[in-house]
Amino acid sequence: MAKRSRKDEPVPPARVAARKLVAEMAGQGWLDDLMSKVGDDGVALTGDGGFLPEMIKAVLERGLEAELTDHLGYERGDPAGAGSGNSRNGSTPKTLLTEVGPVDLDTPRDRVGSFTPRLVPKGTRRLGGLSDMIISLYAGGMTVRDIGHHLQRVYGTELSHDTISKITDEVLEEVKAWQTRPLDAVYPVIFIDALVVKVRDQNVVRNKACHVVIGVDTDGVKHVLGLWVQQQEGARFWNQVLGELRNRGVRDVLIACCDGLVGLPEAVESTWPQTVVQTCVVHLIRASLRYVSYNDRKAVAAALKPIYTAVNADAAFDELTTFADSELGKKYGATVAAWERAWDRFVPFLAFPLEVRKVIYTTNSIESLNYQLRKIIKNRGQFPNDDAIIKLIWLAILDIEDKRAALREKDKGKPANKRTAPPRLIEGATTTGWRAAINALDLAYPGRLPAGL
Repeated sequence: MAKRSRKDEPVPPARVAARKLVAEMAGQGWLDDLMSKVGDDGVALTGDGGFLPEMIKAVLERGLEAELTDHLGYERGDPAGAGSGNSRNGSTPKTLLTEVGPVDLDTPRDRVGSFTPRLVPKGTRRLGGLSDMIISLYAGGMTVRDIGHHLQRVYGTELSHDTISKITDEVLEEVKAWQTRPLDAVYPVIFIDALVVKVRDQNVVRNKACHVVIGVDTDGVKHVLGLWVQQQEGARFWNQVLGELRNRGVRDVLIACCDGLVGLPEAVESTWPQTVVQTCVVHLIRASLRYVSYNDRKAVAAALKPIYTAVNADAAFDELTTFADSELGKKYGATVAAWERAWDRFVPFLAFPLEVRKVIYTTNSIESLNYQLRKIIKNRGQFPNDDAIIKLIWLAILDIEDKRAALREKDKGKPANKRTAPPRLIEGATTTGWRAAINALDLAYPGRLPAGL
């Protein structure tokens, strides 16, 4: 298959027109003359007093004058305007913040105050993609203070911390809509995990947990269903979370995979009585190895493997008994106790076929997301409130997906075995493993998944 290049991709009509105009300017020697003066005559290209801000000022003011002329119905100085009842009335100065630096704009006015500009609407203080840039920097992990320093250093644009915070707060309505969007009626598997964050609460910094819920739909596609912040876990909190999911349309869940979250199993069983609550096997192994010295960890891990690879619960119990009676088991009784405490939540795993075991063996589907989110959270140190946590994590999820989408775009046209881009994070991507698992669950739970899978 021939390698696809950017030349093969369609170019938007607006870009074609812009390129044509630039080519005409270059052909007439304007650009060469401009670039010879930039730097040599002390003229900067961007920043305060730079050429591009001044060019934007000239273009916008010319456009605003044209809008006012259209509004009044006559040109500047035209005698036809005499006695029309409205006329030009000077201008109002304001500073417009842009990606190339601040622009000191003079917005024209009319006598009766009926002129409403469309090019730069009233109240607008930022132009172009400046807001998008700030939100992107925030989603990438930069603090409000860091963003302010960055804009000042690179673009010569000064923004207060309150202004930057207000810009990022503009996404809160989108977050609210995302948190309340309708969901599918059935999710074969959901994964639940938590991120620990620090929040200022009445002048005291406290640890809170931001819980992330990922659902796998009947097509094997993963979705982030929502984010919830809570200081302490418990049945009451989980009843609220799962109640929200049910109110958003989730009528049934086959398997809920989690890691020892207090009160969650009881809440799941009260919300969806037929749901199997499965502890994460990898987390169980890690928890049981905490009591093991470093030199013995490999040996203990190897001795535990026959337990979670057993064909059924009886065989697994026999393997646990064998390990408990062994020299390592007697040396690390706490490891045996950890498995015994989690046994009731572990054994459902053993009833599933191999296809299902592979995908619920671990919460890696959510851990890979949490790993990337932790890198962003650690830059914050602490958050002012719960909304700030949800806002950042939601933006970070979108930012991560944008990066993955860019990598997938590069992989277009490559054979499947040579693609390196990760699958979709929010909307998901059907994989062979999940497709086989959904089919196996459909056989194991007849009638609970939609027909036609």
